[in-house]
Amino acid sequence: MIKGNVEGVRDSILAELNTIYSMTVEKGKLVSPEIVALMADITRMINREISVSIDRKGKVLEVAIGDSNSVELPILAISSKKLSGVKVIHTHPNGYSKLSMIDISALLKLKLDAILAIGVGETEITGINIGYCKIENQELTYEEIENLSLDKIMPIDYLDKVLEIESDLRKSDVVEDDSEYAIVVGVDSEESLDELEELARACDVSVAGRIFQKIKKIDNIFYIGSGKVRELALLRQIKNANLIIFDEELSGVQIKNLEAVTGCKVIDRTILILEIFARRARTREAKIQVELAQLKYRSQRLIGLGSIMSRTGGGIGTKGPGEKKLEIDRRRIKDEIFALKQELEKIKKIRALQRTKREGSGIPRVSLVGYTNVGKSTLRNLLVEMYPSDNTVKKEAVFAENMLFATLDATTRTMILPDKRITALTDTVGFVRKLPHDLIEAFKSTLEEVIFSDLLVHLVDASSDTVVQQIKSVENVLTELGAIDKPTILALNKCDIATEEQIRRLKELYNYMDIVEISAKNEINIDLLMDKITTSLPRTMKKVELLIPYSDSSVNAYLHRNAVIESESYEADGTLIVATVSDEIYNKCVNFIIKEI
Repeated sequence: MIKGNVEGVRDSILAELNTIYSMTVEKGKLVSPEIVALMADITRMINREISVSIDRKGKVLEVAIGDSNSVELPILAISSKKLSGVKVIHTHPNGYSKLSMIDISALLKLKLDAILAIGVGETEITGINIGYCKIENQELTYEEIENLSLDKIMPIDYLDKVLEIESDLRKSDVVEDDSEYAIVVGVDSEESLDELEELARACDVSVAGRIFQKIKKIDNIFYIGSGKVRELALLRQIKNANLIIFDEELSGVQIKNLEAVTGCKVIDRTILILEIFARRARTREAKIQVELAQLKYRSQRLIGLGSIMSRTGGGIGTKGPGEKKLEIDRRRIKDEIFALKQELEKIKKIRALQRTKREGSGIPRVSLVGYTNVGKSTLRNLLVEMYPSDNTVKKEAVFAENMLFATLDATTRTMILPDKRITALTDTVGFVRKLPHDLIEAFKSTLEEVIFSDLLVHLVDASSDTVVQQIKSVENVLTELGAIDKPTILALNKCDIATEEQIRRLKELYNYMDIVEISAKNEINIDLLMDKITTSLPRTMKKVELLIPYSDSSVNAYLHRNAVIESESYEADGTLIVATVSDEIYNKCVNFIIKEI
């Protein structure tokens, strides 16, 4: 029975497909001219990929209709020391005979005897490429023989090649390398491309090379010029890379075209950031937010994400809701998005309730904001440890590491200010250039902590050469959130390794802001930062006179820990204290208050 679902397939096409089933290939030969001709004819008629699986005896095992993303492959028993005994011949309706990333992935993962890609043009076959497995440095990799004609393919006895490969397999202790090696491509700036490399490394991808091109006009087909695409394909081969990452957001069509020419999986900056978020998300809320952003992104690009969603794919882009077949329609994705939004709304209500309780307590709120990997989590851990409140557990430190997006989940803890006020300190997700809009939208429930804060501490890496651009990126996100006008302290972190010129330049550029130089790692000027936070936060303090009976000495101790004690004397009825207290402390000690001063 023919697999695939081609609407309106004529009886003649079905007849030709069934004819292929009845045909055989001479033992030792890759394919027959008759099968190739039939496959090419059908491909032209329906503009779909035709795939034929043939065993070593020349028997046709399976015929499938689809495209490079959804075509069926035979279920094979895979051995570590032998090939599968099956070769796959398939057409490329776009005319490119180059093996795609999915072709190569299928070749290696299924250990095919060979894979043949036939480029089908409007009137003729444009070329045939053959892919074989091979052993290189104890790793299973592949070799590709390109641009062959049918006349050159017919004399080949591929069984000799198969026996040679299997002999190498038996001799070798093959380690299959699932690592990803990328070529990064940029058109914006070298600095932005540098950051893309950092993002790639944050996703455990090794960067094998880079291409930068200044373009005046975006190419609708490839994004970059066709000449640059050929250069990219060549560099990819030279560097033996299996991934190409673009610094700009690509359309589904551009991804599909680039993969066809380069024979390699192609992703863009947005997919990479979404992948990092998917790997780092810990809480249910963060996971939902990431999945929501991924689904929104993919719903707009169903025609171009075949390599990412393919069942023979893997690696970046397949985390979270990935590995979904291309035939998932937009309606199903729309339903999933709706369900996730509903669940996120429930979490949002719980967060709003928690926020309302904090507001009722009168506790001022401080949010740490800044570019990713500037030291926010390190500073948060330090402040909570140095200025702990009664209900802060020191061991509850958030993950802080020298990598992009180490923190995704907003965490709020309380700490004691120098004037004894309790404040809520929130560490937020780091911002980055070109942060995907869908991701900002998805994380708005988390970023609302910024919106409702009384004070922002904008932490920057003063030693970075791109610090000004980083500050602009953060301010762009704050503008989108409607929080750009919040009272803000600009904290110049890593002041101990920044040059005097770097510090001076920042002070000149941002002389309208409250600035403090600090080092969270080496605990430099942390007390100065706390003084600035204390003076910048709105005051709701009251000066009161209290009489604490000697039988309630615990209240006396509580005031000493949490209030500013102005004076203290011992009277016959108890301890007479004059103190400056917050609304929370006022409410807790109201029964002991004699008067407000």
